[in-house]
Amino acid sequence: MKMLINVPETVVADALRGMAAVHPELTVDVERRVVVRRDAPVAGKVGVVSGGGSGHEPLHAGFVGVGMLDAACPGEVFTSPVPDQMVRAAAAVDSGAGVLFIVKNYTGDVLNFNMAAELAEDEGVQVASVLVNDDVAVTDSLYTAGRRGTGATLFVEKIAGAAAEQGAPLERVEAIARRVNESSRSFGVALTACATPAKGGPTFDLPEGELELGVGIHGEPGRERRAMMTSGEIADFAVDAVLEDLRPAGPVLVLVNGAGGTPLLELYGFCAEVHRVLRERGVPVARTLVGNYVTSLDMAGASVTLCQVDDELLRLYDAPVRTPALRWGM
Repeated sequence: MKMLINVPETVVADALRGMAAVHPELTVDVERRVVVRRDAPVAGKVGVVSGGGSGHEPLHAGFVGVGMLDAACPGEVFTSPVPDQMVRAAAAVDSGAGVLFIVKNYTGDVLNFNMAAELAEDEGVQVASVLVNDDVAVTDSLYTAGRRGTGATLFVEKIAGAAAEQGAPLERVEAIARRVNESSRSFGVALTACATPAKGGPTFDLPEGELELGVGIHGEPGRERRAMMTSGEIADFAVDAVLEDLRPAGPVLVLVNGAGGTPLLELYGFCAEVHRVLRERGVPVARTLVGNYVTSLDMAGASVTLCQVDDELLRLYDAPVRTPALRWGM
């Protein structure tokens, strides 16, 4: 397969060099693989740090900036960053108010962030951690024990990041992040497999004319394969899978997220069907975000994330944000 790269071994470094060239408001350490907002540490502010394997852009580095993350640690493609990266990020953003690690539930990420938290605390940095595990498709997978962390990561990072920006203490930022995760559920669908630079071809076999319901963001198997369905049929299946578990009692945030290879023309059409299903199920929509935010390289497909919100969470979601991939209110 054709890819716009030099060699697979330098894909992540090359991308970080490009990010550094475009975003002077960020400090990008290409060699040590850490992206930090340039004004960090902000006096009196809780530092918010996340990270994970590359290939899911703009997650996480694209969400570094005012009102969201203070730092991100990109690993190799579909591979967890190492503890040294996270310790370095925590030290760079710690103002003395502590640091929150936001961790997607993948075995490598969990182990390495836990180790990093211990190392950072040995160096005098107070660390709290929140696990994101919003995917209702499967309980265990190739990469996880328990549910996978997917689209809700954006909501957790945005809302917790806003709380930290407004000066909330570490215990409060942690509690808000946990509440967002507990109030969120996701379900993804793949129309094609993704291709990693190292492999140079599809990472799994998905026959022509079939789709994978409940796929993971690394191409992990979902619930089942079916013959290709219409956008409306997929929306019915995905939204019902989420609502069966979430059962919201109030308005929700909606993320219609592209997997990386699906154009906005299709995503907006799919969003219309998601809204139709929610309307038919009597679920009010507070806000909707559509686009490629938590991707799987070039996979064609989409995911739906719903997050039940109250006045406080909605206010924090609406709070100003300025990052490479998400910005409003400034």
